[in-house]
Amino acid sequence: MFLKQSMAIIFGSLLLSIGINCFLVPHHLLDGGIIGLALIVHYYFEVQAGLAMILLSLPLFIYAWFFKRVYFYNSLHGLLVSSLLIDWLSPLRTFIHMPIFPSMMTGGLFIGFGIGLMLRFETSTGGTDLLAHMVSKATSINAGVLIFIIDGIVVLLGFKTLGLHTFLYSCGVITVVGATTALIVHKKRIE
Repeated sequence: MFLKQSMAIIFGSLLLSIGINCFLVPHHLLDGGIIGLALIVHYYFEVQAGLAMILLSLPLFIYAWFFKRVYFYNSLHGLLVSSLLIDWLSPLRTFIHMPIFPSMMTGGLFIGFGIGLMLRFETSTGGTDLLAHMVSKATSINAGVLIFIIDGIVVLLGFKTLGLHTFLYSCGVITVVGATTALIVHKKRIE
């Protein structure tokens, strides 16, 4: 299981990093959750997005350390690898030039597939993925649905700073991410 989990972390983080750097950042789009909050910090304070993810995830990791240690261990590697890849692959931001709508769709698919892949193997990037995973296990609500709800709240909080145009496309991003993640995680439950 460790090897499969490690491969899921690497490939999931790579997909997530490509989705963020190639498709979201060039248009200043947001995902939700900790990633979305990290992107807001990146856009407005020029802090590296991966570093911001680590800093913003600290409270959830502290909680997991004391109350859900298995989630702490299963998510720490995902957070570190995805954050590192997001920052290392930041030069990709100028590599692909697509209009905003295809970027929204493609970025959402990459991110959703990356998160879903990690969740299928009982790991995540931490942050709200970790929160959704803990709530999902406790309630049997699909983690993808929970991520979608949390992501919607984060993007809604960012509405004032985003402007209507970017806000609407960011809503599209979280819809695609949530649907893709739910599909990937649901497929695991069927098997």
